[in-house]
Amino acid sequence: MSSYRSGQVRKTRERPSSTEPKTTAGASKLGVDFWIYVLLFFSVFAVYAQVKTHDFVSYDDPVYVTDNSQVRAGLTGEGVVWAFTTFHDANWFPLTWLSHMVDCQLFGVDSGWHHLTNVFLHALSTLLLFAVFSHMTGARWRSALVALVFAVHPLHVESVAWIAERKDVLSGLFWMLTLWAYATYVARPGRARYLLAMFVFCLGLMAKPMLVTLPVVLLLLDYWPLGRGFRWLEKLPFFAASLAASMITYIAHQKGGAVATFELIPFTTRFENALITYVVYTLQTFWPAHLAVFYPYPLKSLIVPAIFAGITLVGITVLAVWMRSQRPYFFVGWFWYAITLLPVIGLIQTGSQARADRYTYIPMIGLAIALVWVIPEVLEPWPKLQVAMAAAVGVSCMALTWFQVQYWRDSISLYKHAIDVVPANYLARFNLGAVLEAQGKSDEAVIQLREAVSERPYYVPARAELGQLLAGQGHPDEAVRELQTAVHLRPDDAIAHFRLGSVLGTLARSSEAAAEFSQAVRLQPDNADAHFDLGIALAQQGKLQEAAREFSETVRLRRDDADAHFNLGIALARTGQIDQAIMQFSEALRIRPNFAEARQALNHATSLKQP
Repeated sequence: MSSYRSGQVRKTRERPSSTEPKTTAGASKLGVDFWIYVLLFFSVFAVYAQVKTHDFVSYDDPVYVTDNSQVRAGLTGEGVVWAFTTFHDANWFPLTWLSHMVDCQLFGVDSGWHHLTNVFLHALSTLLLFAVFSHMTGARWRSALVALVFAVHPLHVESVAWIAERKDVLSGLFWMLTLWAYATYVARPGRARYLLAMFVFCLGLMAKPMLVTLPVVLLLLDYWPLGRGFRWLEKLPFFAASLAASMITYIAHQKGGAVATFELIPFTTRFENALITYVVYTLQTFWPAHLAVFYPYPLKSLIVPAIFAGITLVGITVLAVWMRSQRPYFFVGWFWYAITLLPVIGLIQTGSQARADRYTYIPMIGLAIALVWVIPEVLEPWPKLQVAMAAAVGVSCMALTWFQVQYWRDSISLYKHAIDVVPANYLARFNLGAVLEAQGKSDEAVIQLREAVSERPYYVPARAELGQLLAGQGHPDEAVRELQTAVHLRPDDAIAHFRLGSVLGTLARSSEAAAEFSQAVRLQPDNADAHFDLGIALAQQGKLQEAAREFSETVRLRRDDADAHFNLGIALARTGQIDQAIMQFSEALRIRPNFAEARQALNHATSLKQP
């Protein structure tokens, strides 16, 4: 197989014989392409259709759908405004929010249909990937194999089988649409086609900012296979949009407290982890085993493996640059991979994960391009071996993905598998403990939470959950110790303060409880429960006017809280404000007509008004 130089597009389309009419050849080509599209589409559904019976999981799905009142309301005017203006969950991706709203509008909270939307978006991206690369390179079968690897590789299960990762598959679709629009513009330059590519790109940025590296990928595609050189000026509007999206994303992460400080994770640790992660993702592309929903950040320095990883990365990069003329597809594929991983490699750390399978969703395409174009050159003398290898890759990926998808059927399965893969998985144990607690399996939950605290003593959510659970099991002293440690480790954690206040309240330590509830209210002013419990603690100390203010705030935040209206009425009555108390008792009865204590209090207050 002869090599070709940058600036040339490889012509590998099957040519008709000289005696065959061109129309027949064209029809034959369309027929082959049609069956490739069918094969790719059904390959996706063959491995992912099982998600129709899968549940929502407790990891982020409540934030995005099940506990999100804006999303559950469906597609409303208020919801559209919210989607474009909110930094909810430390992110800004309005189109992703809108897509979840559309699902709720159409399917309610039927998890199966939400899952299938992800699968359908992934299937469309797969078809577009094949269409774009087949068109740009003329290499039908290699483009089909790249698309098949993208479609059914196990590393992509997290992006497709997790409802909360709708942003991955939605932004991936816009990524492919941008490539398609750009290829159309290159084939027939024109302002309308350029603006279409720019418009689709901006939509993608509003689905997930992962597209910020796409302008660089367009430059790489200019080099190969489009053979246009590097058209920098043409990409400036794309880079400007990427910069704007990056700034908005960073602001959202900062406001949501999602950006880890360098005191928490030093830059040297991040750099070591980034080098190792590049190599790990590469190895997992070849051997996708031991995949988990969460990989804990390493506790110790990994300088030695980081050095070897760095040497490996430099070596591959130098090789790619050296081969750029003879094998430009290897150059483009490697730099596609290396550059698209940069935003999520952890140098700017968001969250506490060391790496995540979902981060390979777009980058892996680069590795697939490099390998799918290089390996046939090595195996040129053995065409049957090439076909056998391609078939083996497809079948093995489908089999592995089928089994990997099953771990996502519910929260218990997901977290237990993560613990099996990474035994010191404190976050999986914490999430598993919370799910077991919700199912009433408190003893099993305590075991998991104790393990989580043992593995990460400074992980405050696990201590707070453990403290609350111990209190419920009748171990208040141990619960207080856990919760006091939690607030000491993170003084700005409103939930830890609130739970400590709750336990102290059960021990009749009302003044200490009030102090903790006050901290919770200061840190989280819209926490109605904290205002309510602070009111109770203040009332127990005889501070009725202050208690009334807290109950009033609870009523403002939660208008249909009968207990808050009732307690506000009691505080008002005891301070001589009988008319206002009667109004609150009446409101409590309107909300809960069978509220016996409120009716008794209303009758008593009314009798006090009679002459």
